[in-house]
Amino acid sequence: MENTLYTGALWHPYTQHKTALPPIKITRGEGAQLWDENGKEYIDAIASWWVNPFGHSNPYIANAIYKQLTTLEHVLFGGFTHDPALKLAERLMQILPNNQKKFFFSDNGSTAVEVALKASLQYFYNKGEKRTRVIAFEDAFHGDTFAAMAASGISFFTEAFKGSLIEVARIPVPVPGKEQESLEALQSLVATEDFAAFIFEPLVQGAAGMVMYSPEALTDLINVCKEHGVFTIADEVMTGFGKTGKNFACDYLTAQPDIMCLSKALTGGTIPMAITSFTDHIFNGFYSDDVNKALFHGHTFTANPTGCAAAHAALDLLLQETTMQSIARITESHTAFMHKMLKHPRVKTARVLGVIVALEIKRDATESYYGDFRNKLYRFFIDKGVILRPVGNIVYVLTPYIITEPQLNRIYEVIEQALEEVF
Repeated sequence: MENTLYTGALWHPYTQHKTALPPIKITRGEGAQLWDENGKEYIDAIASWWVNPFGHSNPYIANAIYKQLTTLEHVLFGGFTHDPALKLAERLMQILPNNQKKFFFSDNGSTAVEVALKASLQYFYNKGEKRTRVIAFEDAFHGDTFAAMAASGISFFTEAFKGSLIEVARIPVPVPGKEQESLEALQSLVATEDFAAFIFEPLVQGAAGMVMYSPEALTDLINVCKEHGVFTIADEVMTGFGKTGKNFACDYLTAQPDIMCLSKALTGGTIPMAITSFTDHIFNGFYSDDVNKALFHGHTFTANPTGCAAAHAALDLLLQETTMQSIARITESHTAFMHKMLKHPRVKTARVLGVIVALEIKRDATESYYGDFRNKLYRFFIDKGVILRPVGNIVYVLTPYIITEPQLNRIYEVIEQALEEVF
């Protein structure tokens, strides 16, 4: 039966409107909590798609945005510049791997990836080298624009477009036990063909179900790419700005990527903004007397000053000692919960990194991404006032850093209830 509540003007993301439940109308947020139009309270246990580490309606970020709006809300970035962008690039240079020297602004995670892939391909075009393919992990997710879709490996997201995408070769994710298989697959690819880039979600594959692998395994892969002149792109859209327990997942590595993609928590979940950072070496591949060798890519709101002000405020909060203390507290709570859940008869595996904890629930058959079991879990959590979005049979928590211990314990309690009641 058609859902007549969806016949209005809105078209929601990742939604089959004919069968989906009506969307919940949220009217207010504060800290880790949201309230709907009926006054029901929800704990935002996934930081609203991983963007909101410092809480909803954060007054410090709001005040920075207000001040910027009363000075300079926006100016075109083609032929112009401004201090909020200049100073933001300088600040990021201080906390990113020290080879990141040039910063290209865009609008969201997908466009950050799009810029990275386009720049990688054009770099070699500018040099007169034929390198038109990239390498990515199986089950990767890098966004929904065309190059980002091509790099993504979740097939039902991209099936309708696969004939229109750039060519991507895939290697296994180096999860425990598959490190050597992944390394050998990469070595085989780069030994037989010249690739432009290798793109990866460092240490955690978010949309695949918070799949985790070691810094040592990723370092080995990056070093192979460096030996063969293949650019490495760290997609830190999800992992960046503290979520893995360090400022960036790449901080765990002993090899540095050539390119990094940043968004989501960059502005504390307020204003859409993204940045793709590059080494000087890559930038110099576009620096020429020939205008045609420029990177002809841009967005209307590139380096929007108000977004930059939000990012400055978010960085202020991230770099406070109390923030890392909060992240450590959440990690400790998640770890205790993980060990408890590993003893549960309905939990197959569990894993933790930073503010991320994921449980794989035992099922007799393979669960689809948006299958019936997943939907039952989702509805159960929403009914209990906890916002969680399971991936198939994987339940993950990725909390705001300001979440309280009672709120964390409530999330854990509801997950444990689901393990008993949703089957």
